[in-house]
Amino acid sequence: MSETILAAEPTIRLAAFLGILVAMALWEVAAPRRRREIPRVIRWTNNLALVVLDTAILRLTFPILAVGLAVMAEERGWGLFNTIDVPVWLAIVVSMLLLDLAIYLQHVMFHAVPGLWRLHRMHHADLDFDATTGLRFHPVEILISMGIKLAVVAALGPPAVAVLLFEVILNATALFNHANIDLPRRVDRVLRLIVVTPDMHRVHHSTDPRETNSNYGFNLPWWDRLLGTYIAQPARGHEGMKIGIEQFRTRRDLWLDRMLVQPVRGPASGGALDPRLTNKERGE
Repeated sequence: MSETILAAEPTIRLAAFLGILVAMALWEVAAPRRRREIPRVIRWTNNLALVVLDTAILRLTFPILAVGLAVMAEERGWGLFNTIDVPVWLAIVVSMLLLDLAIYLQHVMFHAVPGLWRLHRMHHADLDFDATTGLRFHPVEILISMGIKLAVVAALGPPAVAVLLFEVILNATALFNHANIDLPRRVDRVLRLIVVTPDMHRVHHSTDPRETNSNYGFNLPWWDRLLGTYIAQPARGHEGMKIGIEQFRTRRDLWLDRMLVQPVRGPASGGALDPRLTNKERGE
């Protein structure tokens, strides 16, 4: 079973990724939430080129990724769920919840540690907010994130199917909650009780530091609510809020070469522990 999952993983992930990306792109054209400020040709070509670069570097750096490690852990008896006797369905559910919590905590860490924020702020420096923003991460951040994920998988020993489901769902929800789509307000209010919606996550991409350092969830919305990092709506409204990072406001900053060097440009301002933020800006 595990070997079958491992063999099918690339096909499943690619099909889900392309299907959701195309669906979100069409939805953005049909019912956009915000007016587009930057031509798609600039942002999409560079954001998608970054995905190709990230994928190549990841594959060259790690000999095994999360699903493969879950299979290896099962074969060798590594991790919590390979040493205790619980029903498979329970191991799958708990594993997916704990993996999602780990992603939430990792996201908080990338905002709180100045060196990591320098890497992560490239994701925030997009001047528009759409599905491709959910793909825009610095290659070094991708490598660190994978290292953390592998450590969590090794410790948990989750079923391989749980890891595959989690990865597919996380990628799909990242495309969904970054999409520039206009959900009916009543639908959004109900939907954000079980999944992070575009209106919920868009707050996180505000230039307002208090809003930037909130709504960290990518998939499940519960961690933000439970741990006090939830903001329901941006202060200036979704049409009036300013997207991005104050340091990087030119169209030239959207090009791949400039994205890659953003971590070493300027001060590491805007993170959750930036000493230059006032208590009011931090929401204290």
